[in-house]
Amino acid sequence: MISNLAQGVQAFTSNVFLVTGDRPVLVDTGANFDAVAAVSDRVDDLEAVILTHTHRDHVGNLAAVKEAFDVDAWGYDTAVDGVDHAIADEETVQLGDHDYVALHTPGHKNDHLCFYSAEASVLFAGDLIFQNGSFGRTDLEEGDRPTLIESIDRVLEWIDPDLEEMHTGHGPSVTNDPYGHVELSAQMARQT
Repeated sequence: MISNLAQGVQAFTSNVFLVTGDRPVLVDTGANFDAVAAVSDRVDDLEAVILTHTHRDHVGNLAAVKEAFDVDAWGYDTAVDGVDHAIADEETVQLGDHDYVALHTPGHKNDHLCFYSAEASVLFAGDLIFQNGSFGRTDLEEGDRPTLIESIDRVLEWIDPDLEEMHTGHGPSVTNDPYGHVELSAQMARQT
């Protein structure tokens, strides 16, 4: 099961997804709210924190979560504070009950990863792609529009057209034709 622990939080934060099952993990930790209490209300233990990328709104709660649950954080770049273990491009990572392939998808930030499970029919898109054709900002440090477009195209090559769920770094998750939303993001990123 996948729950967004940041739903309804008014502070500036990313979404925070608790994936329960055989390997309970947190995808991003968010910022500016009590993520530890939100996790504790739902599960007794976490096995890992998995990071889509390390912008502050996604990792502001990282130290508190790592300390409270005695877990390590996994991300693309261990040179970034708080990232204990590297996830390589196309490495398989277990989230909950399913295996996901990690896709290195820079353009919004150099260390950005998306996670896709064909079996679960789920994509964690981080800040690369959002609903309704929106896409990650490229005006921040490490942002680059041509690279972002390449990353969106890469995700399109991996995901199934029948994808059931796309969980994004901000805004609502997409359960109505997520593949179409990714296609639209690829088009919109080329136009603006």
